[in-house]
Amino acid sequence: MHNTVSLSQNIAFMKTGKKSIAIDMDGVIADVEKHYIDWYEKDYGVKIDRKTMEGLMEHEAMPEKGAIMKFLTTPGFFRTVPVMEGAIEAVKDLMQDYEVYIVSAAMEFPLSLYEKHQWLAEHFPFISWKNIIFCGDKSIIDTDFLIDDHLKNLDFCKGKALMFTAFHNINHTTHQRVNNWKEIPAIVRDLTAIRFKVKKIAIPPVPENRPRW
Repeated sequence: MHNTVSLSQNIAFMKTGKKSIAIDMDGVIADVEKHYIDWYEKDYGVKIDRKTMEGLMEHEAMPEKGAIMKFLTTPGFFRTVPVMEGAIEAVKDLMQDYEVYIVSAAMEFPLSLYEKHQWLAEHFPFISWKNIIFCGDKSIIDTDFLIDDHLKNLDFCKGKALMFTAFHNINHTTHQRVNNWKEIPAIVRDLTAIRFKVKKIAIPPVPENRPRW
């Protein structure tokens, strides 16, 4: 398995000369937290404070049970999500040095497929259709970096996982955290430089018949 992962990453590198990054949509480049709050106020007349959502799972985040599932299955929800602050500029920046893919587990909500495609065409038209991946299970994704907000995706990352801060992951520490798009390009480049330096370190050969201690 390890050899397969290394081979596919090397093939991607040879094609473009760049390391690869998979970037999630909802909660990463699309600000669904704000959208949940705005739609809840519109439908229920109550303004939710983001602080009250921290540490809760998505289905627990709103006082009205089932509200978020209703939003996720309502036409127009995914098409009108606001862009995460700084995401457009940061993704353009990263594309100078990396092969960037947008990866979204959209199959759970089939209605979202067309809307997400249209949303990307509006806000990220500079990303080729060849670099957009809609799937059901992100464990198939094999890139050097994965920027995502859900542990269910990050835990299976074959490269370096970066956890984008969201209300539902605020108490988790299992992956390196990134808080906003302003800081991400520098963090990714620093990690790439560190990995390059580590690979260049020469490991001295172990002498034959050397004493164990």
